[in-house]
Amino acid sequence: MSSVRYHLGQFPPARLEWERLIPLIGPAQAALARYDGLLAAIPNAAVLLSPMTTQEAVLSSRIEGTQATMGEVLEFEATDNARLPEGKRHDIQEVLNYRKAMRHAMTLLETLPLSQRVILETHAVLMDSVRGHGKSPGAYRRIPNWIGPTGCTLETARFVPIGADQLPSAMSAFEAYIHDESVPDRLVQLAVLHAEFEALHPFLDGNGRLGRMLIPLFLWQRQMIRQPMFYISAHFEANRDEYYDRLLAVSQHGDWTGWCAFFLQALIAQAELNTQRATRILALYDAKKTVVAEQTRSQYSIHALDWIFERPIFKSNDFVEAAKIPAPTARRILSVFRETRLLRVLEAPAGRKPGVYAFAELLNIAEGRDVF
Repeated sequence: MSSVRYHLGQFPPARLEWERLIPLIGPAQAALARYDGLLAAIPNAAVLLSPMTTQEAVLSSRIEGTQATMGEVLEFEATDNARLPEGKRHDIQEVLNYRKAMRHAMTLLETLPLSQRVILETHAVLMDSVRGHGKSPGAYRRIPNWIGPTGCTLETARFVPIGADQLPSAMSAFEAYIHDESVPDRLVQLAVLHAEFEALHPFLDGNGRLGRMLIPLFLWQRQMIRQPMFYISAHFEANRDEYYDRLLAVSQHGDWTGWCAFFLQALIAQAELNTQRATRILALYDAKKTVVAEQTRSQYSIHALDWIFERPIFKSNDFVEAAKIPAPTARRILSVFRETRLLRVLEAPAGRKPGVYAFAELLNIAEGRDVF
């Protein structure tokens, strides 16, 4: 089978079968609006949905082959476990970089439009000091690349992106399309943008993760969601083969409509899943507010609860030192959390060695299954 080559001259698509897409656009917009309405109701959503943000980074990285779990990432972040194998530490660092890159992009977009500058700077953070960091972080590739099984050649690759010499003009066209006001629907525009970015494959590494990162950033800048906290990688990871096949079919058969339909269906499914999980997290928070206040009888009870929502795996000394609660009170609250089993002990304290604790109920909601 010969390699599929980039669809030169076919972006943006001259024609889409809108009759196939219109029945999906309304439900996608409605599902997104329901999720955004829930975001508006969540106090400090960035804190309460922090585990979902980490899970998105985990799943987007897993599509590219990493094996780290959310629990491993959060535990490593809390303890910097030097006993982990080198490969696992690399996987975890890639996930941590994903989160860091997302935060950097959000900061940039407070004053800049979504643009090549934002993409390049975000890529530099994504690839900093991880596998692939020698592959020109923050710079477009200047050599050919191709996608396929390990060891494949240009001739035997599954897909060959655009040539490096044509990349600058292609990225300029990509940037122009981001801001094209003539596209009839913003979600279809986003679908086309994601497919085009993955087909261009403008960097030597990190293209998949950055391409998926652009989805919530576009939705946020277009004011379709009030915070860039839309998590789509779970659907792509669960349907990985179709995800790649639909992207490939754009260049292979010019099937932009098939890809857009798949993307809209992914938005619907993921918006509904995000809404379900965020609803459960908000319900958990509301329930624990009352319980924790009664159990601790402390003016710092809600502050402590917020802290463990944002850091659902942590060391006891970090809570005492960083939660901005008087140390004796922090120790007493932590003792109450242990005794009432709000927290699960991952590592018991021993001598000067601090204990490591997990907010299991929150983590299991973010994972979508009982892991802790």
